[in-house]
Amino acid sequence: MSTKDTQRKVLAVLAGGLVLGVGIGVTLAAWNDSEFATGTFTAGSFNLEGSTTSATTGYDDHNVDNGDTAASLVFPLPAVASSMSPGDIVYAPFWVRLDATTTNSATLVPAGITAGAGGNEANLSYTVTAIAAGDTCGAAATGTVVASGTTLSTQTGATSVPLAEGTPAGTAGTPVQLCFAVTAGAGLTQGAAATATWEFTATSTAD
Repeated sequence: MSTKDTQRKVLAVLAGGLVLGVGIGVTLAAWNDSEFATGTFTAGSFNLEGSTTSATTGYDDHNVDNGDTAASLVFPLPAVASSMSPGDIVYAPFWVRLDATTTNSATLVPAGITAGAGGNEANLSYTVTAIAAGDTCGAAATGTVVASGTTLSTQTGATSVPLAEGTPAGTAGTPVQLCFAVTAGAGLTQGAAATATWEFTATSTAD
């Protein structure tokens, strides 16, 4: 083998080595790294409660759809239709608030009224007014009329009122007092009674 042929083989080997070296360089440059993130998502709690006692005590659940009993409003005398006369007006307070487990504020809306079958439902009208929690529910009470009706079977309008969640967390929200005023009409039937059930719905709002 001539010297020139030997040099060609050496050059070929060197050239091959250079190509192999380039290939190794590309492989070593292909570094990889990853980052991962995880999140935990927990639903909040929401519950409306009411009291016929005061702004601070006597709260309980009165959702008849969940098997609870509706709160019985406490009207001063004359409280029942049999002792009312045409033109009489009776008043009763009802406080509502978000309970201590609730994690969102809400909007309270009157959802309707259902009358019983006592006989005087058509002869009694009403208004429901949202007033300050500490005010007296009576003729002098002022606030926002959230619902009214010319009879105990009808509701005219529905004005919402805000309900705030408790601050700090884990405490009950600020109560809103609903003042019910029921007026006896000229056609009030002597001796006949009347019953009605009002429904109020609270819907959570984004904080």
